Amino acid sequence: MPDKHWQFELEEYIRQGEPERAEKSEAWQTAIGLQAVDGLKTSEYLLDTAKEHIEGKITIDEAQKRIYSYYEQRTTRTELEDSTKEADIVSARITKLLGEKAFQFSPAEWITIHRRLFEGVFDHAGQIRKYNISKKEWVLNGESVIYADFNSIKDTLDYDFATEKQFSYEGLSVEASVKHLVKFASDIWQIHPFGEGNTRATAVFMIKYIKTFGFRVNNDAFRENSWYFRNALVRANYNDLQKGIHSTTKFLELFFANLLLGTNYELKNRYMHVDFVDDNNSQSINSKVPKYQFDTLGCSLEEFAVLELVTKNPTVKQQELVEATGKSIATIKRIMKSLQDKNYIRRESGKRYGKWEVLVLNKLQENAR
Repeated sequence: MPDKHWQFELEEYIRQGEPERAEKSEAWQTAIGLQAVDGLKTSEYLLDTAKEHIEGKITIDEAQKRIYSYYEQRTTRTELEDSTKEADIVSARITKLLGEKAFQFSPAEWITIHRRLFEGVFDHAGQIRKYNISKKEWVLNGESVIYADFNSIKDTLDYDFATEKQFSYEGLSVEASVKHLVKFASDIWQIHPFGEGNTRATAVFMIKYIKTFGFRVNNDAFRENSWYFRNALVRANYNDLQKGIHSTTKFLELFFANLLLGTNYELKNRYMHVDFVDDNNSQSINSKVPKYQFDTLGCSLEEFAVLELVTKNPTVKQQELVEATGKSIATIKRIMKSLQDKNYIRRESGKRYGKWEVLVLNKLQENAR
């Protein structure tokens, strides 16, 4: 499939403004974009199938069956078609997973996600590896990250997930919260519990986890920069002290800022190469920030997510916020009260026919100039 061709066609559904179609399109764009972490590209047939699903002509289960049948019927396949088969099948499975609300924060959930993505694709789908691995990385000049020893995978998984589960984001700024999420994603990826497919499984798990905070994840990040995501994870877990190379999460933080905060940082893989000399601080100078930097406010992650939704739609109802964030009505009421107490929003013209005024908007607009 020609580069960017599928992005243009699927983006049209978002421009049309129909929420259900837009949500499906975003899921497909994320799913297709993620195949780039392993150098895979999807087929034209998948794009046609995705469009039929987005338009409501077929269900996601029917879309999956069509893709299976398409490759089963092709008795003679080229090497290229073998690679697109994996990309097509896994893309449809990612789309299905992203469309499901159910999620449990646990190592078992991550393992289940891997199994559901790669069953029939990899023999080891959903199985913890029983051997040690290394992978040559372009960004490291062919060197490898040191992944967890296979004997310690289960204990390390249990420890990292237990630590994150006990962590409280309450009262933490958005910037600090994002830094913490970045560190968690980096740590669990370094474990690399599976033989293959770790990055795609990590991405799907993190997207679903982030959604529990009420965020609508920006599909542009994975659609356009999934290889950057993988290289950023590599740099977050690689040290060579003799050469003065230290692990850093700064690149991953830029990616997550685009993913969550509406920033538009210019993400260049060459900036992450261990031989790159950043004389001009290029990764920062060439970066663009959002028009309104809500991350500068004293908001929690939950408040930030709701504030963005209110800003985009001042007439939004509390029930609509419940549906958009997945939070309970009681939680939404608590968040709205907190935002009003902080003098970030206020109600105009009554409860029933009124709208929300975002009081901090003028200040943010001034700061953005």
